[in-house]
Amino acid sequence: MGRADARRAQRRGARRAAKSGGIRRLFTWKKMLGAFFGLCLLIMGAFVALYMYVDVPKANALAERQSNVYQYSDGSLLTRTGKGVNRQIVDLAEVPLEVQHTFVAAENKSFYDDKGVDLKGTARGILNTLSGKGKQGGSTITQQYVKNYYLTQDPTVSRKLKELVISLKVDSKKSKEFILAGYINTAYYGRGASGIQAAAQAYYGVDAKDLNVSQGAYLASVLQAPSQYDWQSATDTGKKLVKDRWAYTLDNMVEMHWLDQAERDKLKFQIPDKPKPAKGLEGQTGYLVEAANQELEKQGITPEMREAGGWTFTLNIDKKRQKQLEQSVDRQLESKLDRKGNKVDATVQAGATSVNPKTGAVVAMYGGVGYTQHYFSNATRRDYQPASTFKPLVLASALENESKTQNGDLIGVNTRYDGTSKRPVVGSDTPFAPENEDNRSYGSVTVQKAMNASINSAFAQMVVDVGPPAVKKTALALGVPDKNFPERPAITLGTMNASTWDMAGAYATLDNHGKKVTPFIVKSAKHRERTVDPVEGIGSQVISRKSADTVTSVLTGVVDAGSGRAANTSAYEAAGKTGTSENNKSAWFAAYTPELTTVVALFGESPKDGGGQVSLTGTANSGRANGGGFPAEIWADYTLGALGGGSTAQFDLEDVERGEVTVPASPSTTPSQSASSDTTPSKSPDKPSQSATQSPDVPSTSQSPDVPSTSQSPDVPTSQSPEPPGGGVPGKPGDGNENNVVGNVPPAR
Repeated sequence: MGRADARRAQRRGARRAAKSGGIRRLFTWKKMLGAFFGLCLLIMGAFVALYMYVDVPKANALAERQSNVYQYSDGSLLTRTGKGVNRQIVDLAEVPLEVQHTFVAAENKSFYDDKGVDLKGTARGILNTLSGKGKQGGSTITQQYVKNYYLTQDPTVSRKLKELVISLKVDSKKSKEFILAGYINTAYYGRGASGIQAAAQAYYGVDAKDLNVSQGAYLASVLQAPSQYDWQSATDTGKKLVKDRWAYTLDNMVEMHWLDQAERDKLKFQIPDKPKPAKGLEGQTGYLVEAANQELEKQGITPEMREAGGWTFTLNIDKKRQKQLEQSVDRQLESKLDRKGNKVDATVQAGATSVNPKTGAVVAMYGGVGYTQHYFSNATRRDYQPASTFKPLVLASALENESKTQNGDLIGVNTRYDGTSKRPVVGSDTPFAPENEDNRSYGSVTVQKAMNASINSAFAQMVVDVGPPAVKKTALALGVPDKNFPERPAITLGTMNASTWDMAGAYATLDNHGKKVTPFIVKSAKHRERTVDPVEGIGSQVISRKSADTVTSVLTGVVDAGSGRAANTSAYEAAGKTGTSENNKSAWFAAYTPELTTVVALFGESPKDGGGQVSLTGTANSGRANGGGFPAEIWADYTLGALGGGSTAQFDLEDVERGEVTVPASPSTTPSQSASSDTTPSKSPDKPSQSATQSPDVPSTSQSPDVPSTSQSPDVPTSQSPEPPGGGVPGKPGDGNENNVVGNVPPAR
C-alpha cells in the first residue's frame, strides 16, 4: 500500500471514530437515565396538574335519569320507559356482612387495602380504548362506584383519566364502607333494577336484608353481564359462565377467610325467580319494547346505556297493522277459547310476526295474551318445532342444489314421489319411515301434490335425495337458527327449533326472490350523544331467483287447493304452508303475499310452573289442532285487514323449475284413492288451480292434513319419536318406538 492509500485509510478511520463517538456521546447512560427521569417528572407533573384540576363532581345524569321514548313507525307514541329509577337506597348495615363480602370477593379482593385505583387495569383500559377494543374490566370497586355515580359509561380516555383522579380523591376522603354502600346501591343488576334492594326483589323476591350468601354471590356475579347472566333468559353458555363466576366468588371468600370451607361445600346455586314485567308495559307493548331492546343490544346499545335514558326509539311497527293483528287473534282465537273452564284452552299460546319482504321491517308482532300476564314472547320463543313449515325449505334446497331422485330425475314441481305411509327411505344410512297423517297412503304423487297434502313420506325421501347437510346449509342461509338441528332425515318434518320471527325471515326471503331478508324492529335510535345504525334488513342472494320462485309457485297451490285453503280468498294472491308438530304441541301457518309475509303459530304450554309443552288437541273443542285451522284463519283475517281489504299485486315468478318425471310402479299396499288421477296433473305448476275440486293432486277435505275437521279427531300416538336415537335399529327396548316399524313416527303436518 502506498503512502497516499495509507493516508486515505487513516482519514476514513478517523471519520468513523468521530461518528461513532458522536453517537456514543449522544446516547450515554447518563443522558438516557436523565431522559427517563425527565419523562417520569413530566408525567408526574401532568398528573399533579390533572389532580389539582379535576374536582369531585356532582352526581351524574344517571341519578337524574330521563325517560326513553318508544314510537310507532309514524312517530306516534307507543310508550315511555325509565321515568324513574327502580332504586331504593339501603344502609350498608342492613345488608348482611357475608353478602357485602360477596361483592368484594367477586370484583376487588384488595378493596379494603388498596388506595381506590388499579393502575394496571386503568392503563389496560386506556390502551384498549385507544386500540378500539372498547371497555374492559380491571377497575376497582371504588372506580366502578365513581363511574356509576359521578361519570358516564362512555369508554373514552378522558373518562378513564377522570375516573382515576376522582377515585383517588374519594378514597382519601370517604370510608371503605361508604364506598361499598355507594357501589352496591348504584350498580345496575339487570331486569330494570338499580341497587341491591331492587335487585334482591327482582331476582329473589326478598329484601336486601334477607339475602343469603348464595343469593348474594349470584347478584355479585350478575353485575359483570346483567343481560347475559340473567338465569331466566340466559343461553346455556351464559348459565355456565354465571355459575362459574358464582363459584369463583365463593372460593375467593374462602381464600379471604370470610367463609368456612365446610360451609362453602354445602352451598347450592339458587336459581332466581322468573322476572316480573315492569308496569306500563301491558298488552303487546311490553313484547314490542323487549324485542326492540334485544335488537338494540346486538347493535351495541347496552342495557346500561339504555337505562341512562334520553333515547328516542322509533320502531318499524305499523300502528294500524299492529292493531289489526291483535284484533284478528281476538276474533279468530281468543273469542272462541274458554280459558277458565277448559283445561286445553288454558294452555293455548299464540304468537305471530309480520314482515315487509322488501325491507325486512317487522310491521306487526303478537307476543301473547299480555306482557304482564305472560312475560315471554311467543313471537320470538325458540323452544317449539316449526314442523311441516320446513318442507318448502327442503324443496328450496333440492332446487338450489339441482338434486335428483333415486331414479335420476331432476327435482321440480312435476317430479313424482311415492306417497306411501311408513315407506322406508332409500339411500340413507339412518333408517327413517315416517307415517303420513291418519296413516294415509297416496301412491305416486307430484311434488305439488306432496306439498299440498303435506305428505311426510314424499319429503322424507326428498331430504335423503338432497342430503341432510345440504338441506341444513340452505335452511341456515334462509334464516332458520342452528338450534337442535341435527343432519338427519327427520329434519324434513321440522324437528329443529325456530320462532315465528325466524320463519318469517325465511319465508320473506322466498317472497323476495331468494334475496336474504333479516327481520328487524328498530327503525332508528336517536340520542344527543350517540347514534346507532339499524339492522340491514336486506342482504345478498342466498338462493337463486329460480329456486325461490319455484317454491313460491308450489306454495300457491297449498293455499289455493291444499291444506292452507282457510287462507284462500280472491282478495289477494298468497303462498304458504301449514305445520303441526308431534303430538300437536304446536300448529303453524307461514304464508306471504307479494307485499307481506306473516307467520302465525299456536303453542301448547302448561300453565303450571315450568311451562312444559302439551298437546293442543281439543282447542276450543275443535278436535285435532293443525296449522290449517286457527293459525290460517288468524293469518287470513289479519292479511285482509293489513292489505286494506285486499290487493291486486301478483307474484312476479320467473323460470319455474318443472322438473323431470319418471312414473314408478307404486309399492303401496294401500293404493291411493286419487293415484290414477295424479298421472297427468291438470293445473299449471306456476299458477295452481283456484278450486280444490279441479285439482287431482288434492285429497278430499276430510282426509287433507292440516285442514280443520268439524268433528273431534283422535290424538296422535305419543310414544313414538321422529327417528331412532343415534340412527340405530328401531323396535328395540328404550328407543321410543312402540310399534316396531322401521323409523315409524307420528305424522307431522
